[in-house]
Amino acid sequence: MNITYNNKTYTIPKPFDQCNFAANPTHELTIMNRFSDENYSASCKLPAFAVAIYDTIIGAEASEDYKLMQKGLDWFSRNFTKEYMVLLD
Repeated sequence: MNITYNNKTYTIPKPFDQCNFAANPTHELTIMNRFSDENYSASCKLPAFAVAIYDTIIGAEASEDYKLMQKGLDWFSRNFTKEYMVLLD
C-alpha cells in the first residue's frame, strides 16, 4: 500500500497496511509525547496513517510483541525521523 503525503510517497508495509487510517489518511493530528512534562511541550503533527502506526507501536509495546514494535520503530525512524525523535526515542 502506498500513500502520498506532502509530495512524498510512503510505502506502508505489512501488517501496518491493515491499520485503520480513517477516511482521510493524510489528515494531520497533533500527538503528544506520552512522557512529556505537564505542559505537553514535546509534540508534533503527523498524518493519520502515521498516527495509526504510532498507535500500533505503543500497543505492541504494551502487549510485549517486540518484533512488531521494532518493525514499527524501524519504519517510523526512516519515514518520520524528526517525529520519531520527539515521540519514540
